[in-house]
Amino acid sequence: MTRAALAILLAASPVLASEDIPDKYPQSELYDKPVEVIPHVFSAIGATAPPTYENSGHNNNLSFVVTGDGVIVINGGASVRLAAALHDEIKAVTDQPVKLVINENGQGHAMLGNSYWIDQGVDVLAHVDAAEVFAKDADFILQGMMRYNQDKAEGTRIVEPTLTFEDEYVIEIGGLTVKALHLGPAHDPGDTQVWIPDWGIVIAGDIAFHERMPPIFEGTDTDAWIETFDGPFTALGATYVIPGHGHPTNMAQVTRYTSDYLKDLRAKIQAHIDDGGDLAGAYYVDQSQWAHLDTFEELATKNAGRVFEEMEWE
Repeated sequence: MTRAALAILLAASPVLASEDIPDKYPQSELYDKPVEVIPHVFSAIGATAPPTYENSGHNNNLSFVVTGDGVIVINGGASVRLAAALHDEIKAVTDQPVKLVINENGQGHAMLGNSYWIDQGVDVLAHVDAAEVFAKDADFILQGMMRYNQDKAEGTRIVEPTLTFEDEYVIEIGGLTVKALHLGPAHDPGDTQVWIPDWGIVIAGDIAFHERMPPIFEGTDTDAWIETFDGPFTALGATYVIPGHGHPTNMAQVTRYTSDYLKDLRAKIQAHIDDGGDLAGAYYVDQSQWAHLDTFEELATKNAGRVFEEMEWE
């Protein structure tokens, strides 16, 4: 597929993933086989659903970039077995070795597979805040993965990133410049975007959503998330976006379902507060226009409650 054809495809309405679709790649631990998004950039698109035994915890995107002198992997995976399955797919594409793994945040599906890569002699890079969160919560995160993944959790152990950065980490490899960026507060501490300016593609991580509802965590600053998204993230001028979850798309789609969603929810919560509403009522503000998004049932009311708790003190 040419870049022009891909741009037309990405500009169209997205093909929505569904929680009801069974594992798409049963011969592998991966939920789905990696696809080449643009030349040399591949992504194994995870289930847009909570982690389960059936999807092996592959509910985020596991991506890799084939350069002229090695491979960069984005996300360690939710387990050692999942990381090994991704490595098998990389080996089917290229003989080049993996030179670096970048964790997009401190969550389990980004970091629990780190031990596999480090055992292969590969450095793992994360933002300092993501590394700190993972170090603090790693036991809890591992236990959660073991509960849903059962025998598939065998061999996974906690290993922290070997490299950290604060604002920007630049990799010059095989004639290509790859930048790991922390553009500001967003969905999770240490959210990291991988930007390849020469190719116009950003592997965005969880700053950007479009097929599943963005989860708002306790302590998430949604106002700062909007500022980061509308400011330095949009200013990258990316043509192609691989979000943290869901199929590759473009900036218009992730803007609609991330920044616009957050602004809409905040506006409705503000109106609720202005009317003297309380937390119990905040759970029921109207979010019906977003009901088609995957994980709506799991997240909509939680998001509303967390935004109320955030905004009542602003």
